[in-house]
Amino acid sequence: MKAQAARRRWTIAPLDPDRWDDLENLLDRPGPHRGCWCLWWRMPHKEFGATSGDQHRRRMRQIVRRGGRPGLLGYVDGEPVAWVSLGPRSDFAALESSRLLHRVDDKPVWSVVCFIVRRDQRRQGWMRRLLRAAAQYAAQHGATLLEGYPVECGDRRLTGDSGYTGIASTFRAEGFREVARPRPDRPIMRRSLRRRKALGGRR
Repeated sequence: MKAQAARRRWTIAPLDPDRWDDLENLLDRPGPHRGCWCLWWRMPHKEFGATSGDQHRRRMRQIVRRGGRPGLLGYVDGEPVAWVSLGPRSDFAALESSRLLHRVDDKPVWSVVCFIVRRDQRRQGWMRRLLRAAAQYAAQHGATLLEGYPVECGDRRLTGDSGYTGIASTFRAEGFREVARPRPDRPIMRRSLRRRKALGGRR
């Protein structure tokens, strides 16, 4: 069994129109995130609550068709199993208007706002892989700061998708440092980036 697991190949790539079916495969499953289509932070919350899951799907697909790259997909042996949503903070309307996670300063930052890992792939290092790839991707597109809004777990055990914005200890392990703490369990964390050459594309 260990030898078989070692042979499995994981890759990470930006969402583009050719990968839309992969995102559907991953997100259109039962669970707390179903119907969100990773628009919770991209839309004003009032507008999000007034629109359906089907409308969210169409809106996200439109973003991708128009050339937007709203996140990265993780694959095991070509099968989509994980997702991270990121982009310039200004892309996230609900984040920009958040009273809790308001801007720390006027520096231009990219934000990591959501992680989804298929249930059978959890506890296998996917959040850390995705966070590392997100930093590389943001740097390739000119970002000099990457910001996240993870949960500080402490001794408590997270349930369901309650850690969807990330886990603070994982962010620390990837070089992020706390820059604000608007609530005891919600630090705002940042990592400085250097420009990088573009990664290869298709899996």
